[in-house]
Amino acid sequence: MQTDCIQPFLFEHLDIRGALVTLDETWRNLCAGRDYPANVAQTLGEMSAVTTLIAANLKQPGRMTFQLRGDGAINLLVLDCDEQLRLRGMARWDAESLRQDTPLPALLGDGQLLLSLDSAAMRQPYQSFVPMEGDNIAAIFEHYLTLSEQQPTRLVLAADERRAVGMLLQKMPDSDHHDADGWNRIQHLLGTLKADEQLAHAPLELLRRLFPEEEVRVFAPRPVSHHCPEDREKIHAMLRSLGREECDAVLREHGVVHVRDDICNRDYSFTAAELDELFDAPARRMH
Repeated sequence: MQTDCIQPFLFEHLDIRGALVTLDETWRNLCAGRDYPANVAQTLGEMSAVTTLIAANLKQPGRMTFQLRGDGAINLLVLDCDEQLRLRGMARWDAESLRQDTPLPALLGDGQLLLSLDSAAMRQPYQSFVPMEGDNIAAIFEHYLTLSEQQPTRLVLAADERRAVGMLLQKMPDSDHHDADGWNRIQHLLGTLKADEQLAHAPLELLRRLFPEEEVRVFAPRPVSHHCPEDREKIHAMLRSLGREECDAVLREHGVVHVRDDICNRDYSFTAAELDELFDAPARRMH
């Protein structure tokens, strides 16, 4: 069974395209050491799946980041994926106000969906804000995709502690010319899919079970991975941007400069000697 991949497909005579994503090891690595409550993990897992589905359509090398920011118990969700489908992400929540039976709109509260796209081909990163409209992650991103791509879109997403999965369908402009009822028929069949079925089956098996009468062409799958390596150079650059004076003030107060990388779940600490080396290094290289 192929896991941790995007499986693109096409309904041969309907001009409807789609993709399935299955995240197994990728999802478990993304959650490792986080101790997410069940509803936080489910929400982050569904957003991991849809972020990967959207990033798979990047037309040029770059990095796509989605942020859901709200004033609810889950106040921040961040997912980041590049053109190689290397995924990372995190969630932030308020343990005191979190309830397992709270519906998603109340969990997220009022907020926005922010897309950032950074590419070497762009002079500066592109950003777009979209109001959070919908009762679940699939509906929020259906609204976003329909607005941004001007194509009817359907999403089904599911996640548990071991797997995150998703299916995306898009109606292409000439679809009604091929079969006037095709899009309605496919949507109806998609609506019969239950979360436990989606989590249980491999992509090709799921397509056969869900659309047994349709002719579906599948394309080569693309691998997905979790990628969040240690990046001390990034932290060095951040400290240099703060400046020696501010770093020394933190050092005097705490005895060490501590930097938290939330998205990669990693801590960095710098002693006085390490800061001396960091801030003196550029000067030494100039001579």
